Amino acid sequence: MTSARLEYGTAAFDRGVKRLLTSYRAIPDGAGVRLAKKTSNLFRKRAETSAPGLDVSGLQRVISVDPVTRTAQVAGMTTYEDLVAATLPYGLAPKVVPQLKTITLGGAVTGLGIESTSFRNGLPHESVREMEILSATGDLVVARPDNEHADLFYGFPNSYGTLGYSVRLEIDLEPVPPYVELRHVRFRSIEDLQAAMITIVDSHDYRGERVDYLDGVVFARDECYLVLGRQTDEPGPVSDYTDDQIFYRSIQHDDVDEPKRDRLTISDYLWRWDTDWFWCSRAFGAQNPRIRRFWPKRYLRSSFYWKLIGYDHRWNIGDKLNARKGEPPSERVVQDIEVPIERTADFINWFLDEIPIEPVWLCPLKLAFDDEAPAAEAVTDPDQPWSLYPLQRGHAYTNVGFWSGVPVTPGEPGYANRRIELKVSELGGHKSLYSESFYPEEEFDRLYGSTAYRTLKDKYDPRARLLSLYEKAVKRA
Repeated sequence: MTSARLEYGTAAFDRGVKRLLTSYRAIPDGAGVRLAKKTSNLFRKRAETSAPGLDVSGLQRVISVDPVTRTAQVAGMTTYEDLVAATLPYGLAPKVVPQLKTITLGGAVTGLGIESTSFRNGLPHESVREMEILSATGDLVVARPDNEHADLFYGFPNSYGTLGYSVRLEIDLEPVPPYVELRHVRFRSIEDLQAAMITIVDSHDYRGERVDYLDGVVFARDECYLVLGRQTDEPGPVSDYTDDQIFYRSIQHDDVDEPKRDRLTISDYLWRWDTDWFWCSRAFGAQNPRIRRFWPKRYLRSSFYWKLIGYDHRWNIGDKLNARKGEPPSERVVQDIEVPIERTADFINWFLDEIPIEPVWLCPLKLAFDDEAPAAEAVTDPDQPWSLYPLQRGHAYTNVGFWSGVPVTPGEPGYANRRIELKVSELGGHKSLYSESFYPEEEFDRLYGSTAYRTLKDKYDPRARLLSLYEKAVKRA
């Protein structure tokens, strides 16, 4: 392995920054500022606008990789697909790789990303060393945990572009061998699965075998699984779920005493959910063997399903098909929530009783800030260092993901989603804001760091050129 820093796009990045700043200056003074981007991994509709936006077209590549320090300099709009492609040849990967290829590094930091390494590596923003951010005033601000912009460093995650936009990020990488050995462990109850998750998060071990990756799937109350991964460089046959085979179906088996085993390359493991967008490709018929046989392989990926979702949003295709069948329109229930790990069974049992959606994804997480608190002057509460998503340092949580729809409740828009919000708060959790939210403003402020957020907003967006977090997440402005 070379000791030299591997430069991929420094000159191109500099040109991209210049285009970005030029586009900022072209926006009329006092007008709102937004990104001019055609794609998004957000599930909430936004108000249509013809206003010019920031040109981020030059911020879509890895700038450099340093295999000695195990770090990378990455432009903010770089997708994880491109980031992983640049780091894997050196046996390195980001510490947390969200499941969908087109999620950008900047998006995972200003929003929230999670994956099966999150029980040991936390969330994507916790492996960021430094962020260069375009503020609403047009200034490029370098934020680190130990400089004058440490408040922005700790407040930027979960701000969803309301405090500025990430232009460049320096991140830590971790070594990864070529393969991942999998164990699919079946449980007959959510309570037994919860107990196993708690043990694994604490010990990184299950029945004497190391666990490097941890997530799970609930198909029913008496059929739930943990998917345990172990890194290995041992050569051997591997499975392929990028064509006719479907990963989530491969998990299922009947033996609660003996796990089902499987093996993937590290690349196929990282993208195991993308081919079928977890299980959501079934909504398009892509899991029907007769259709899948003719479905072009290049379209078996989340970015193509996003286009189909876009068509549905534009023309309400799903509701029109429901109407033809005499069925009511659907309320979209597409959410990821976190509850304390010891309340996982409480939430799942309630959810299975009240919300008719399956399967459900599980992903334990624990903040990487475990042994050493950040500097007190940099954060409002050292035990909850990320002020806009205040998870407790040292405590484990379970992310629960569910992505489907239920029949609408007449006269009560967002009825099912609002019930979920209330239940999650009752159990001491939070939900991610990438999808629709229905919180009253006072409740939203209490949950998402209102005092710290207002202080940051006044400092970095004094003229309110960017939307507020409530306007963006709840009002969908």
